[in-house]
Amino acid sequence: MDRRSFIKLSSFAGASVAVSTGLAGCTVSTSANSQPQTNATFTHGVASGDPLKDAVIIWTRAVPTTDSGSDLAKADILWEMASDADFTDIVSSGIVEAKATHDFTVKVDVTGLNPARRYFYRFKSADNTSPVGETRTLPEADVSSVTFGIFSCSNYPAGFFTPYMEAAQDDTIDYVLHLGDYIYEYDGEGYATEHAKEIGRTYAPDNDTELYTLTDYRKRYALYRTDDGLLALHKNKPFIVVWDDHEITNDTYKDGAENHQADEGDFYERRAAAVQAYYEWLPIRPPFGTERLEIYRQFTFGKLLDLYMLDTRVLARDKQLEYGDYRNAETKAFDQARFMKDIGNPNRGLLGETQRNWLHSSMQQSQAKWQVLGQQLLIGRMLFPVSIFNGVERKAIPAHVHRLANIKRKQKQGGALSEQELALINTVMPYNLDAWDGYPIEREQLLMQLKSIGKPVITLAGDTHNAWHNKLTLKDGTEVGVELATPGVTSPGMEHYLSMDGEMAETLADDLPLLIDDLQYCNLHQRGFMTLTVSQDSAKATWHYVDAILTKAGKVVNTHSYEINA
Repeated sequence: MDRRSFIKLSSFAGASVAVSTGLAGCTVSTSANSQPQTNATFTHGVASGDPLKDAVIIWTRAVPTTDSGSDLAKADILWEMASDADFTDIVSSGIVEAKATHDFTVKVDVTGLNPARRYFYRFKSADNTSPVGETRTLPEADVSSVTFGIFSCSNYPAGFFTPYMEAAQDDTIDYVLHLGDYIYEYDGEGYATEHAKEIGRTYAPDNDTELYTLTDYRKRYALYRTDDGLLALHKNKPFIVVWDDHEITNDTYKDGAENHQADEGDFYERRAAAVQAYYEWLPIRPPFGTERLEIYRQFTFGKLLDLYMLDTRVLARDKQLEYGDYRNAETKAFDQARFMKDIGNPNRGLLGETQRNWLHSSMQQSQAKWQVLGQQLLIGRMLFPVSIFNGVERKAIPAHVHRLANIKRKQKQGGALSEQELALINTVMPYNLDAWDGYPIEREQLLMQLKSIGKPVITLAGDTHNAWHNKLTLKDGTEVGVELATPGVTSPGMEHYLSMDGEMAETLADDLPLLIDDLQYCNLHQRGFMTLTVSQDSAKATWHYVDAILTKAGKVVNTHSYEINA
């Protein structure tokens, strides 16, 4: 169930409602027997998303062709929903307009469906038919298990979206969760473009600058949606999505971003353009009648689990702290007192009071056994020994961490440590102030709420491009849940930043759980995705890693699993 009441526009065929792709506006709908009169091509496949027990959004893009007549600003499109792939049993259909004002994207909110059912859908113009998409509704009551495919951080020039293609062919996945960074806003010469030319993943000349305008963002989505893997996954599975920062720009917060400068125009206009393109191109139910930035919402999978998709970027996030702002430019001395005061400010947050209260109230009212949070950032306490930050060159960090891990191993084996060794491992600080580590007061409030629910809790994360498994603990060490983070689809991970080969990355991944108390597992060098199968008694997380993203021939080559008891 979604938290909002949505506008019902016009129903027909006894089971459907059509809505515009925009954040507001109307739609043309007629009887199910009407036929489209406009010639149009379906340029970017089909997609579905935001499933409920009796409804689902279906999506396509239909561009009028030159033989459509004088009006190339819109096209009337027939949509059909059936219970079988051959469309012998069409349960709902109607006409909807694809308009230039919404980049010719089309969304239909098909209602009146049956719970826990698989459906097939397609779109027709006067002269073309789209690919057939497959979707499913949510269960209403008892359900034995649900499997999610979980993704984040897909960077087009960094490589082919191999993880999407692998998941598209996995029949065990029921629903896809995308935790953000669906696109990247960077230009064609910067971040993660080292191999773009050799593999044919460059941006077109009219879209190879950083994204600022609505046209910029629309073109970037259009490019991403030509990738075979992404097309296949959207066609085969319903998506439940939420944005991170790169759908707008790097390290976005409520009134700015690290990657938005004063000479780049008005931030709010840029954000509005990015948000409009997001709602046009993603199969997400537009928040009619509410603030368009309120993307957080709830999905109920019978009595098995409730899923809460949260926003930690746009609505309420205060600006991130930066270690460099606390270091004296001349002496390099770190102003720890000022830093501790600022990071401990109780008024700084990510979710904000309104969203946090909604989450707490929703969890209190939940009748489901499992509580699952889908959001962007690592919540776990990723506290690194402070010596790592004190003048260690980036390439030397893996060796330094290995030295510290050996000290920790010695301690765990009962060996006596010198004062110098104790100092090296006992003084810690968060390594990523953009994550929940940079907002410890609100994190403690959230974790206290999770504890008060008295139900098994799993939090999901993306953002870092690496795989993580953390215990979620209060400051006093009380464990309240489990955190599972998916690797990036193509965006480079820690192996890139620390210039590590695979062997070095595996050694570092073995060392870090010794130094970080709540960290149970990590993978720092492979791209892929995660699946989560939730049943009444347990939940099983599996990380799937691919062997290549610089070629279309990549496959899943290794996995790692962890089981959580209810």
